[in-house]
Amino acid sequence: MPLKLAIDSRKGGSDPISEIYDGLLADDMAAVHRELEAAMIPQARYLTDAEIGIYRRGKKLRPMLMVLSARMLAGADAPPSPRVVKGAASLEMLHVATLIHDDVIDRSMVRRGMPSVNAARGAETAIIIGDMQFVQALRGFIDTITVPDDMELVRLVLDTAFRICCGELDELQTDPRWDFSVLRSRYLATIERKTSVLFGLACEAGLSLAGGRRSDCRRIGTFGRRLGDAFQIMDDVFDFLQDERQSGKPVGMDLTSRRVSLPLIYAMEELGPNHAVTRFMRGGACDPAELAEAIEAVKSSNAIQRAYADARAKALEALSYLQPFPDNRYQRALQRLTHHVVDRGY
Repeated sequence: MPLKLAIDSRKGGSDPISEIYDGLLADDMAAVHRELEAAMIPQARYLTDAEIGIYRRGKKLRPMLMVLSARMLAGADAPPSPRVVKGAASLEMLHVATLIHDDVIDRSMVRRGMPSVNAARGAETAIIIGDMQFVQALRGFIDTITVPDDMELVRLVLDTAFRICCGELDELQTDPRWDFSVLRSRYLATIERKTSVLFGLACEAGLSLAGGRRSDCRRIGTFGRRLGDAFQIMDDVFDFLQDERQSGKPVGMDLTSRRVSLPLIYAMEELGPNHAVTRFMRGGACDPAELAEAIEAVKSSNAIQRAYADARAKALEALSYLQPFPDNRYQRALQRLTHHVVDRGY
């Protein structure tokens, strides 16, 4: 029986992501999902329905960025490019691999409102399933090669994967007791490696697969990384502002897991060394009631507004890198997505 990866999270949505997905990129994204369906077949005997379901959920933002970057150069007249479609599906698989590994590292029991692979099958199996997604992603990127110059794309993919691993290690080795200026610098460097490089890869690879000049590919890659910075900062803001129904994870999970995020850095700085937030982040004990109060204290501080301002600054920087590109509907869609990243639900 063929695997069905039809997405069920778009219908009824009115946000720019849904509108672009269902309208401007409808044919391209349908092709991406067919490619994902084909990529699942060799793995089917090893994956549960829930694991295949990871590909049904989510907004597919990174594949959309790849397709938009390619279309910005190639235009709308041509049918979906097989190379871009293959690259976009492979990028989503690489992203899913990082999510599965993240859940193992964070000991997370929930992913997008469902039990994580880590929760359902244990860390050992989750690591192997994540590795399988990475290998299948790399195979897909290799299949996009048609000329020797395309090897540069494979090198970019491998560099991206390496930097993601560096970012994971950087996060694990961050000490909340460091000076706040050091923590902020470390945080920004970490999200660049953990999150933003995939956004950059999406945009740079999309333009490259469409035949873009190397200087333009580098420019759109920088756009993607700055957009990724804004996206991750906002995700860390929403950790305190969205409930479990909206985010798929408990409120304040970064605090309860002692994961250093920008809102928490600003909150510790504002609330001082003797506040429960700072004491807990630096290894002190807190009972459930104190943790609940600490989460509310972060929400009531200026930390959320400061982090939001940083996210908007990153988004504005991203937009500046779009200016030299053709003013067409795909470029304007990238602008809309950039605004949406920092305006969504805030």
